[in-house]
Amino acid sequence: MASWVPWVVAGVSAFALIDAALYARKVLKADPGSERMQRVSASIREAAMAFISREYIYVSLFLAFMFLLICVALRSQGGWMAALCYLLGASFSLLAGYAGVTVATRANARTAQAAIKGQAGSLSVAFSSGAVMGLTVAGLGLLGLTICYLIFEVALGLSNSISIIIGYSLGASTVGLFARVAGGIFTEAGDVGAHLVQAQNEPMPDDLLQNPALVTLRAGDYVGEVAGMGADLYESYIAAIIAPIAISATGIVFKKLSTGGMILPLAITGAGLACCILGALFVRTKKEGGRAVQRAMTWPVYGSAALATVSSFLLIWAILKWNNIGLFYSVMMGILAGLVIALTAEYFTSSHYSPVRSIALGAGSSGAIAILQGFIFGLLSVAMPILIVAAAITVSFITANRVIPGGGGIYGIGLSALGMLSITGIIAAVDAAGPVASNALDIASDSRLDQRAIDVTRDLASAGNTTAAISKGFAIGAAALAAIALLAAYSQVTGLSRIFLISNYKFIVGMLLGALVPFVFSALTLKAVLRAAFVVLEETKRQFRDILGLAEGAEGVVADSRRCSDMTAKVSVYQMLLPGALAIAAPLVVGLLLGKESLAGFLAGALVAGFILATMMANTGTAWANARKFIESGSPGEEEESTREAILIADTVGNPFRNTSSPAMNILINVMSMVSLLFVPLFMH
Repeated sequence: MASWVPWVVAGVSAFALIDAALYARKVLKADPGSERMQRVSASIREAAMAFISREYIYVSLFLAFMFLLICVALRSQGGWMAALCYLLGASFSLLAGYAGVTVATRANARTAQAAIKGQAGSLSVAFSSGAVMGLTVAGLGLLGLTICYLIFEVALGLSNSISIIIGYSLGASTVGLFARVAGGIFTEAGDVGAHLVQAQNEPMPDDLLQNPALVTLRAGDYVGEVAGMGADLYESYIAAIIAPIAISATGIVFKKLSTGGMILPLAITGAGLACCILGALFVRTKKEGGRAVQRAMTWPVYGSAALATVSSFLLIWAILKWNNIGLFYSVMMGILAGLVIALTAEYFTSSHYSPVRSIALGAGSSGAIAILQGFIFGLLSVAMPILIVAAAITVSFITANRVIPGGGGIYGIGLSALGMLSITGIIAAVDAAGPVASNALDIASDSRLDQRAIDVTRDLASAGNTTAAISKGFAIGAAALAAIALLAAYSQVTGLSRIFLISNYKFIVGMLLGALVPFVFSALTLKAVLRAAFVVLEETKRQFRDILGLAEGAEGVVADSRRCSDMTAKVSVYQMLLPGALAIAAPLVVGLLLGKESLAGFLAGALVAGFILATMMANTGTAWANARKFIESGSPGEEEESTREAILIADTVGNPFRNTSSPAMNILINVMSMVSLLFVPLFMH
């Protein structure tokens, strides 16, 4: 049935990679600016690559360990094949991150230089660099998964092919965990470290070449928000595809749809990727100003979603025939839920709406007021995503269960998650453009470009913060839906079709333990930020002390930013080992010691707590960040100095929330779900 679909999907994926290469060429052909701008850009690039090099060494060692663990633990179920899929999923994620950072670190000065001529050219360069990341993430992710499907399901026809392919998703999740957590720790170590340097009244040269703390901060934008967010969306994307495939591989869904239920997720994501390629063509603006650039960055997301909705309807009709068209409502609800989450994030985090402006106004009273208001709006921002996800689950379950009575409901939830992330390519693209714009603003200010260029890059940076919150909302919402579908797949495999809360204490115990994990995980990541920040502080102080003329800003004297970044990278990657081990070990320990019932409750508890916590932290942190940019965009005056200091404190608190702990939540949920599903034979006792 529809055997042509995987081959077409592979072709679309390959075309997306070619398109990404064309966008990269467009970036590299842009004017790199003055010699000064190129030197600053090269310094940031060198610092970012220092982190990438060290991180990839640690990741390679961890991947080797996991490869052996999968081979040994699952040796009677073809573990070596699952281990190969694991390595492929991890390798493609690493490759996508490297490609994205390589281009993005060359786009910052070019974006600043283009801003001299106006907003349109600057936006074009910034988005083109983001498109490289977005299309590479979606293209490589879907291509690798399709290859695994063609080999193990189509060519070899193995009875446990889906269990083997799950290894691909776990590989993506493992790299996502390292890249997002370690990258987030590194990013915020630079931010908090720079703030600590100022707080201790150390010299803080404005010259980026003379300030290793600021260079580490700027490099962190790339490793955290480009490579890290790319790996985050990559693993959520793969998990969202795997979930409905795993559910439809056996049981009532397979009896009703045969292989069509497994092929459909590939077809929908392939069509979604094609829609992203089309949507990227419409990222342009003829007007100046922050609202215009924000619309230029967000409307292509909504346009791609509309196209993906239409294509999903046609594909379900073509592959599953008209009598199963009711499954379209599940996909539609996922796309709709993603858009509502995006709009909610935009409202609570954009400086064009009242929440951020209220925070900025509160900063005029004190930093405490700004922090409290940020928390209030962050807590309120959770309501709509929870309600819309609950609505998506309800509608998806009911409509799909009518199509496939007795088992289609949970497949519908899986399709809902798939719909939400079918446009991952454009989501990742607009997200990755944000750090480029933020760095372009710093380079424009450092190089003393005219006020127009600074204003253009500031508008781009503010819009980038909002699109980052939107992409985090998509990733978190899809992770929640995918985790529910994966939990259903786990229950289906283990035979836990029904769990009674009152009579089965194991489920309740597991649920409490699962709800605990996101809070412990967040605490570990925030603590790691502080430890790495003190490394930045001490190394910056040492360089100011030991490098003659650096603290005084002597002409021609430059800081050793690579050393500072390398030391911070070492600590960041080391500090993420404990939270990373927790994500892998916790479900294994619960499953082995307490049994499959407790593990089901554990996954449910972690899902609910992680979803709420992640949404709150992401929106709170971004609201503080944009409130700071809103205040800084005004005319400076003596009466505003205390306001700027107050909002700086709030922003410094919020950055680890939005860039470290929050985005790691959905990866944590997916990693634990994938570990549970892959190693399920160990818990069958």
